[in-house]
Amino acid sequence: MLIPRQKTPDLSVETLSNGIFDLSKEATERGTIICFYRGLHCPICANYLTELEKRVDDFAERGASTIAISSDGLDRTQAMADKISAEKLRFGYGLSLEVARAWGLYISTSRGKTSIGIEEPALFSEPGLFMVTPQQTLYYGSVQTMPFVRPHFSELVGALDFAIKADYPARGEYTGAV
Repeated sequence: MLIPRQKTPDLSVETLSNGIFDLSKEATERGTIICFYRGLHCPICANYLTELEKRVDDFAERGASTIAISSDGLDRTQAMADKISAEKLRFGYGLSLEVARAWGLYISTSRGKTSIGIEEPALFSEPGLFMVTPQQTLYYGSVQTMPFVRPHFSELVGALDFAIKADYPARGEYTGAV
């Protein structure tokens, strides 16, 4: 389990048009929003990433970068970027399932073709949304066991505004006896 205020696992993936994304080399004022998505086969992911695409500038104005990452390969990732008409959102691809698991993501097995007629990979990770500080420590995290009921990006923007104004620390950091 990832612990707020502690270092996250390393994360390095190829991107569609920005070379290699390496979390340890992200140079931002506030951190990085990492949206792990299921893959091209997921229609809910497409809708979710469309919303993130609309918020890339909002996060950038607050000093945070954004990236969407899946285990899909280059072709499927490009197809997802095209599907949502991505212009600003970075897309990373080829996430290993070992790294996905290190981030606390759940792994699912294929059920064949989805409702939109696209074959699920044999294994893939379920969604997760994280905000990681410039020091590569966890600030916010949410993981899903299913594609449904995800955090809203508009709420995350508002929460970031509050956190900046109040100098609000990451919460959930206690690891002692209870």
